[in-house]
Amino acid sequence: MFKDIDADCYIMADGDDTNPPVPEMADMILRGEAEMVIGDRLSSTYFTENKRLFHNTGNRMVRGLINTLFDVHVTDIMTGSRAFSYTFVKTFPVLSKGFEIETEMTIHAAAHNLRMVEVPTNYRDRPEGSESKLNTYSDGAKVLGTIARLFKEYKPMAFFGLFAIIFLIVSICMFVPVFNEYFATGLVPRFPTLIVAGFLLIISLLLFMCGLILEVIVKKNRQIFELFYIRTKRK
Repeated sequence: MFKDIDADCYIMADGDDTNPPVPEMADMILRGEAEMVIGDRLSSTYFTENKRLFHNTGNRMVRGLINTLFDVHVTDIMTGSRAFSYTFVKTFPVLSKGFEIETEMTIHAAAHNLRMVEVPTNYRDRPEGSESKLNTYSDGAKVLGTIARLFKEYKPMAFFGLFAIIFLIVSICMFVPVFNEYFATGLVPRFPTLIVAGFLLIISLLLFMCGLILEVIVKKNRQIFELFYIRTKRK
């Protein structure tokens, strides 16, 4: 749909009739008030209607991760009820094929400062006899993997910097006792520890440099995206 159809507003809805879009979502897109409108189930009846305990826990976990890592405040990350502008659709690279798509949409909007607005929608549990295709554990793992991948791609300095700090701390913790022992006795009896500490320090520096270089590339890509975004919006 995103590749082949040109429209002023695109509507995405869950096929199980649990969370139908409301007219206000399309109206906000057509008035230019947002690039993506999200149908917020969690602020209404979701936790009372939805009987799947681990789905509720997973929603909270994904929401907390994305809001923290990407500095946004979105209540319902995993909802399939959404409305999009033409500009959002034509600048969004569809890379996921499963239940990760909602996560990818939200992170794409957050990383590129595209305006998101949430509209509360009424949620009702699945019709009797209807079965969910969502596997709590395997699909949940894919969603978490998508968050980690996009965090690395959109915020490489934070991603690689975190691991660089971890390796640096471990290196210092291993080096300090050897250093103190050398000043006390003039001997270095634990050469293997010193060598490992040195390798960990080198890995820490390499991770930092990777993050720094990729951060420059990401900023350049954001500049290109902004130019492409303006041209797409004018069309």
